[in-house]
Amino acid sequence: MDIVDREKRSQMMAGIRGQDTRPEKIIRSGLHRLGLRHRLGSSYKWQGKRLPGRPDLVFPKYRAVIQVNGCFWHCHGCHLFKWPSSREAFWRKKLEGNAERDVRNLKNLEQCGWRVLTIWECALKGKTRAPSEEVIFFAADWIRSDAPSTSIGGLKV
Repeated sequence: MDIVDREKRSQMMAGIRGQDTRPEKIIRSGLHRLGLRHRLGSSYKWQGKRLPGRPDLVFPKYRAVIQVNGCFWHCHGCHLFKWPSSREAFWRKKLEGNAERDVRNLKNLEQCGWRVLTIWECALKGKTRAPSEEVIFFAADWIRSDAPSTSIGGLKV
């Protein structure tokens, strides 16, 4: 049973942002300051179609994209992720579906010739966060290189 009524829960869920999140804005502005210009994946079209999974940031010049993933919504195994204790079946289906879709989208992007950097929320928030500038410099170096797809999460403590 939920601890808030349906209307309040609906209002709370509607307030959760899918794009323009604080971690995404930190990465966008930091990379922009370093001279890396990007397109927003929600509107970027490649060969007349949207990129699989609509990545957060697209760097066409480097054939690279960045996904900034929330640890809860994408089932990251860090301290910021915890399975909800109410409506367990619903949440398990939803969150595992998100994680499966992430794997599919990563594979599809790579098959189209794109490199993918996944930046997890815990890299910028919580007890394992790294300094924002470190994450931004790592991302900038990765974009400019020809390194394969990778991810960055929080520091090990």
